[in-house]
Amino acid sequence: MPDVLRIGVAVVLMGLGLSGLAQTGDGLPGASVESLLLLARQNNPEFGAMRHEALAATERVLPAGALMDPRLKVEFQDITKAGEQAPAFFPSDVGSTAYTLTQELPWSGKRELRREIATLDADAAQGRARQTWAELAARIKALFTQRYLVQVNQRVAGENLELMLQLEKVMQVRYAGGLAAQQDITRIHVEHTAMRSELVALALEWRQTQARLNALLARPAEAPLAAPSGLRPLPEPSRLDFAALAERLRSANPQLFVASTGVKSAEKTRDLAYKSRYPDFTLGINAMQRQSALREWGFMVELNLPIRDGVLKAQEREAEAMLAAARSRQEAAANQALADLSDNLIALESARQTEHLMSYSLMPQSDLTWRAALAGYENGKADFATLLDAQRQIRQARQSQIRAQAEAQMRLAEIERLIGEDL
Repeated sequence: MPDVLRIGVAVVLMGLGLSGLAQTGDGLPGASVESLLLLARQNNPEFGAMRHEALAATERVLPAGALMDPRLKVEFQDITKAGEQAPAFFPSDVGSTAYTLTQELPWSGKRELRREIATLDADAAQGRARQTWAELAARIKALFTQRYLVQVNQRVAGENLELMLQLEKVMQVRYAGGLAAQQDITRIHVEHTAMRSELVALALEWRQTQARLNALLARPAEAPLAAPSGLRPLPEPSRLDFAALAERLRSANPQLFVASTGVKSAEKTRDLAYKSRYPDFTLGINAMQRQSALREWGFMVELNLPIRDGVLKAQEREAEAMLAAARSRQEAAANQALADLSDNLIALESARQTEHLMSYSLMPQSDLTWRAALAGYENGKADFATLLDAQRQIRQARQSQIRAQAEAQMRLAEIERLIGEDL
């Protein structure tokens, strides 16, 4: 019996000491976060839609600042020549033909403002595309971490189940010889049944994360993915200084960029609203044809009269209110982003410290407890319940260590989303 137990101990301790490396499928995405991000950048339809919208917004800049198309008007006058002929519609057959060519010209500065507003709108569209990518990348990183967590938990649960099955065989022999109680057999049955249930739940979670990742990659839900080969290394604590990251956030956060661009666009829109008090012009040249010759020429100037003061003031107040709203949104977005950054930095450091405690304090202590319980059980000084509790403790310590690693990775993904770039 001691030899069998020692073999079981070796199995579980080897399993608990694994770093989580897994075999990967050749040519399949999923072994690393980078392979998933590359595929998502190429295939994700939501990100593709935002890129096309940004391209469309860029193409609106030129038309926004362009002049309106000129207009040509042709008038056939006296088409019956005072009733002497049937109606005619050819210039040489009517009394006279008037040609008018007109061009609308906005007041000085209006075209430039419209072009600048369109340019800012295009910049905002680019910022929304970057924001979409940052959120998509964070979701992929989180799902990758979740798959790694499930993978390691599957391995640990499987190895513990194998140990329980070996211990059950030993208990059956001891029970037949009158050296073990019936409740020990029952308890170990309950224990490995619970482990099987956990493995079923983990298998379901594994398939769910695969389906979610494939959805983000625009692949069929059951398309195969390589198993994660390991988590990304965490940045050094010196690179996680709040002040430095806050500065990077203000300069690179896509949401803040969109909000800032919205403020600038609202300022230009307000300026354009005040420009509405100045008239726009229409210039025209006309010519009169009689018979087959152009005999008269004319020039015209037309302008609108912005005399409805109430309407103009309402438009100006609207523009001022929209500018104030844009500034408030920018301030709110900045405050929320900085608060989220602080929260995630604190949580990441907490997860890092928890993982360190698990690795260098709780797990060694749990290992010693397990070995002591095993020795006591072999010598008849500890019961089987104590042995199971010690085994459960070391298993929980390993799971806590992995959860802390996963939590740190989740927080890192959120920090990278906030600052708009990888650390």
